[in-house]
Amino acid sequence: MNVFELFNLTGKTALITGGGRGLGAQIAEGFAEAGANIAVCSRKLEACQEVADSLEKLGVKTLAMQCDISNPDDVARVVKQTVQHFGRIDILVNNSGATWGAPAEDMPLEAWQKVMNVNVTGTFLMSQAVGRTMIEQKEGKIINISSVAGLGGTDPRVMDTIGYNTSKGAVITMTKDLAVKWGKHNINVNAIAPGFFPTKMSKDIIENGKNPILEGTPLKRFGTEDDLKGAALFLASKASAYVTGDVLVVDGGTHAM
Repeated sequence: MNVFELFNLTGKTALITGGGRGLGAQIAEGFAEAGANIAVCSRKLEACQEVADSLEKLGVKTLAMQCDISNPDDVARVVKQTVQHFGRIDILVNNSGATWGAPAEDMPLEAWQKVMNVNVTGTFLMSQAVGRTMIEQKEGKIINISSVAGLGGTDPRVMDTIGYNTSKGAVITMTKDLAVKWGKHNINVNAIAPGFFPTKMSKDIIENGKNPILEGTPLKRFGTEDDLKGAALFLASKASAYVTGDVLVVDGGTHAM
């Protein structure tokens, strides 16, 4: 198999949560460019539909759905619709996320619970539902979007987000455990830990902490709209067939400081 075949996703179906904007939309575009059919879901159907319509111009089939990933009924419906529409799910990207900024001593319980429900429970529910389909298929790829914030503590000048950081650390542990549990079913489960990418969620953090962030980033820049495409494609394709339970850090070297 040549290298182009290793990265070819033609005929594959990818389901991407939080696919209506930001990193999810970037990953969806990369997969579509590699030939995959794309299902995108998020709380905002209109945003997902815009992404789906745009990707269809690349010659792939698409599906846009509304979904609250912390709601088991929504998750079951989205997975069922995707399988009915495409016949299978080859790739799942758990990208939907929530955050809340507050000092640890002041973090409201309701905010903590919201972040954990979306980032941890939602990732589990979607992985569980799609995992059942992949077990039947006897193959699949799951990519969980964590964060460099899940690798350890963060400078409060940049990120005073105890709930988010904790949730992303939990996603990394969940990734490793699912990889061990589902390896026997030929399901690869990996995570990506992005650094600072200008998105709607990170806009305020980047604006307020620009100098400390860049000082702590060896490449001295933020992530661009192309910097996650290759990493996600690697984990979604045959090129990573022997990679599971791993965390691919895409942060310009921040974690190495």
